[in-house]
Amino acid sequence: MSGKVYLVGAGPGDEKLITLKAVELLKKADVVLYDRLVNKKIISMIPKKTEKVYVGRDVGDDYKHQESTNDLMLKFAKKKKNIVRLKGGDPTIFGRGGEEAQYLKQHKIKYEIIPGITSGIASAIYSGIPLTHRKYASSVVFVTGHEDPEKKKEAVKWKKLAKSVDTIVIMMGLSRIEIICKELAKGGMKKSVPVAVIQNGTTTSHRMILGNISNIAKQVKQKKIKSPSIIIIGKVVELSKTIGWKK
Repeated sequence: MSGKVYLVGAGPGDEKLITLKAVELLKKADVVLYDRLVNKKIISMIPKKTEKVYVGRDVGDDYKHQESTNDLMLKFAKKKKNIVRLKGGDPTIFGRGGEEAQYLKQHKIKYEIIPGITSGIASAIYSGIPLTHRKYASSVVFVTGHEDPEKKKEAVKWKKLAKSVDTIVIMMGLSRIEIICKELAKGGMKKSVPVAVIQNGTTTSHRMILGNISNIAKQVKQKKIKSPSIIIIGKVVELSKTIGWKK
């Protein structure tokens, strides 16, 4: 009989946005494998007796890193441990939660997936940007700016997105923001379309800059915006000037 793995979303940054179920599981876990973007205050919620293993990675780390994380889950599960695999945001929104669930299923390890608030939504809300609005946006899409490097060609069709969706939320795309904006413009998106870039969303160092398709890449460099950052493109960005609530 093996242990069980809980793939848990820690939320977007503000430690108070973690779910009650996630906190409950952290208190009962034998082992917690946690990522780079998990708030340190959440780590402090874990009992001292619990084994804590850092498995964080940066954008661009190779897949050998993921393999080692998979190996750790399997190793502890075989020791009949209850494991929390703690991920920033939501485990299945560009967090490899689906891949890890497949791996556990393949090795006949019991698991549950516990949702978390994804940073793409929370960062927007904390910045006064509603991703949908009856007058401005009836559709929203979440896109990764950093795809699997082993793919033969990029799957995201930026030119098609330019005219097919009202709000675009890009995660892990800061290093490619200039290329992305150029592709959207080639697809017919007006260069005046507003863009927000939000750094460290929902945390005490939450920071946002505003621009448009034609100038946002330059502003990112000038204002030294760093990762982790979320990019939001669409008319709803303008609403941050009137309904922004967080000071």
